[in-house]
Amino acid sequence: MNETIVCVVGNVATPPVYRELAAGPSARFRLAVTARYWDREKSAWTDGHTNFFTVWANRQLAVNVTASVEVGQPVVVQGRLKVRTEVRDGQQQWASADIDAVSIGHDLARGTAVFHRGTKPETPPTAARPEPDWETPRPTDAPAEPPADGRTDTRVNERTQPLPEPAAMT
Repeated sequence: MNETIVCVVGNVATPPVYRELAAGPSARFRLAVTARYWDREKSAWTDGHTNFFTVWANRQLAVNVTASVEVGQPVVVQGRLKVRTEVRDGQQQWASADIDAVSIGHDLARGTAVFHRGTKPETPPTAARPEPDWETPRPTDAPAEPPADGRTDTRVNERTQPLPEPAAMT
């Protein structure tokens, strides 16, 4: 498909708003992304224009974002960019840039974080069957005795049976 996938680094501008919907959990927050550049005349970094994105997270990502993200924290967001334009009654046309997030994480270039794996809901146990014994028996250390029929090939196959006699060439 022809989707615009973006990776945006910025600061969380609003607290995440969490909602339980029929399709599952959903959360959204605003992300501020300010370009910075080196101003040679001032010999200092200068802030450029700030873009704002509405970041949408769904399902487990929404739950984790609500528990992990706070206003002012630097984050990295990857997802699908969607630009919407609307005209409301008596107002000018306006545009909104939304990101349907696939992944969200803290920007570790600007701080540290501690990862905690989310807990999954308990699944009911399936039919109780004993676990099969997959361990391969260990070979004995004693040297194998040659077979009584005089064969010298003492290899064994998967079923621990002697290999069959080779067919005679006629």
